[in-house]
Amino acid sequence: MTEIHIEGQWRHLCVDMQRMFAEDTPWRVPWMERAIPIVVRLARAIPAHTIFTRFQPPVTPDAAQGAWQDYYRHWWMMTRSHLEPELTDLIPELAELTPPARLFDKATYSPWFQGGLANILRAEGVTTLVLSGGETDVCVMATGLGAIDLGFKVVVVKDALCSAIDLTHDASLTLMGTRFSAQVQLTTSEEFLNIQASLS
Repeated sequence: MTEIHIEGQWRHLCVDMQRMFAEDTPWRVPWMERAIPIVVRLARAIPAHTIFTRFQPPVTPDAAQGAWQDYYRHWWMMTRSHLEPELTDLIPELAELTPPARLFDKATYSPWFQGGLANILRAEGVTTLVLSGGETDVCVMATGLGAIDLGFKVVVVKDALCSAIDLTHDASLTLMGTRFSAQVQLTTSEEFLNIQASLS
C-alpha cells in the first residue's frame, strides 16, 4: 500500500454513524457493528478535527424533493413523522465527542448541496478530507465524489467503513482507489493514526 501524504489543513468527515443505521430499523447496516470500534478509535484520537454528518429524513414523503418523494413513499416508516426522533442521533460512543467534534445535518446522500459545508471548510483552509462511516457505496461514495469535484483531496480509511452489501462495498473501494487515484488515497486506521499526531 502506498504511504499516504497529507499536506495543509485537513478534517475527518465521519459519515452518518447514526442510531437508525446501527439499531433494529429497516435501514440497519448489519456489519456497522464491526466498524464502530474502529470509527470510535479514529474519532476519539482527533475529535477537534472531526465533523459528523447526520442523514435527516423528511417529516413526510411530500416534504421531500422530486424523486425523493417516491423513495420515501417506499420508506415511509423512516420519515420523521414515524421514526423515533432519537434514532437520527449519532451512536452514543460518538455523540459524547461533540464538542469538540462538530455536527452537520444533511437531507441527501451527499453533504454538499445544503448548509454550506464546502464554504465552512474552505474558510478554515481545509484542503484534505479523511472519510470514515457508512455506507461505503452510498453516502460515503457520494461524499467522496462530491469532495473531488469541489477540489478537495480525499483519504478513505478502508477499515473504518461499513455497508450492507459486501460486493458493492468492495467495488466502491476499487473504484475510488483506481479510477480516482489521482485525487483519492486509500489507507487503514492504523496507518492514519500512526501519522495523525504530526498532522494535528
